[in-house]
Amino acid sequence: MGEFIIKMPDVGEGVAEAELVEWHVKAGDPVKEDMVIAAVMTDKATVEIPSPVTGTVVWLGAEIGDKIAVKAPLVRIETNGGEATDQVEARPAEAPAEAPDSRPPAIEPDTTHAPKATSAPRSEAPAERPLASPSVRLFARESGVDLRQLKGSGPAGRILREDVEQFIARGELPSLQPAMAKKTSAEEIKLTGLRRRIAEKMSLSTSRIPHITYVEEVDMTALEELRATMNRDRKPEQPKLTVLPFLMRAIVKAVAEQPNVNATFDDEKGILTRHGAVHIGIAAQTPAGLVVPVVKNAEARGIWDCATEMGRLAEAARAGTATRDELSGSTITISSLGAIGGIVSTPVINHPEVAIVGVNKIAVRPAWDGTQFVPRKMMNLSSSFDHRIIDGWDAATFVQRVRVLLETPALIFIEG
Repeated sequence: MGEFIIKMPDVGEGVAEAELVEWHVKAGDPVKEDMVIAAVMTDKATVEIPSPVTGTVVWLGAEIGDKIAVKAPLVRIETNGGEATDQVEARPAEAPAEAPDSRPPAIEPDTTHAPKATSAPRSEAPAERPLASPSVRLFARESGVDLRQLKGSGPAGRILREDVEQFIARGELPSLQPAMAKKTSAEEIKLTGLRRRIAEKMSLSTSRIPHITYVEEVDMTALEELRATMNRDRKPEQPKLTVLPFLMRAIVKAVAEQPNVNATFDDEKGILTRHGAVHIGIAAQTPAGLVVPVVKNAEARGIWDCATEMGRLAEAARAGTATRDELSGSTITISSLGAIGGIVSTPVINHPEVAIVGVNKIAVRPAWDGTQFVPRKMMNLSSSFDHRIIDGWDAATFVQRVRVLLETPALIFIEG
């Protein structure tokens, strides 16, 4: 018998450590060569770690949420090979960035947790945390299914979505408690993976950026009529237009007149970088959390091109196939909750950017036309700015320019 020690691989881009976000195996589980045994997350990507050998897991070197240094021992696998103990630096599987961050920050790494030399498994017991992907956990939670009641059909007992669906189809959901029954349970949930990245980024943004939020009402009636006409006449290969591509083009025109808005600020060096390219981040909600895919060079894209690229990136983000490049490099961000966007919001700036444009829902409201009240389709823009860089006057000027462009959509299509 031999023993292989699989080390934390170098995931590239100068990353010195990564956070363990998921175990696919536990001590005692058999593994095959190329079988995924764990998933780790850097600031921008989730990477799956495959086993380079076939054997049995005898030791796990970290717990979910631990930071693991590159080349630190990760897993020990007993094989039928020679007696020598080999040390293998696992090759990360080709895996995309995890949908979101959402707002990819430059986060200082936490203290590395050195693996503890113990033969006892450090993964959580199956009865406490069954093996399942984040999307399956979300589906089960929304369906009212306790994964501890299921037996997974995937590798190493991993619970698949089909297992949950079959469990529901068999009618094995527990009966609900009376609506007025007292509840005494309390659940502690450790923030790991993308959720922890989001928490760190929000803390960074709000602690280091003095926000100023400006809200303006926009009459979207003319634009909505134009959008309906363009959608009706669109070609089969063209995507259905939402409001966002028009807003993207309006932002491109507005930042040309207010270049400080399309900028990033290095507050440690005191350097503001004004960008000629307009790389617009679109905050998107995914099953794993909030992410910000980036439409690069919006200044060189028309309405249909913006819509096509935005749709492609949104789908990649939801599916977890977006690349690191597609989730980074934004110079200004749009935050929209669509139909549930409320009346007013206070969006948090995507550090190190200096501005974010928040889109609230469109609603029919009465508007005074000089002689009477008439129904108009109205929408509020709630936009936040870094007050160290953007004065209130400049913030208002930028938003008012965006408002004029949206209210008179023909101006969006005029070059120059």
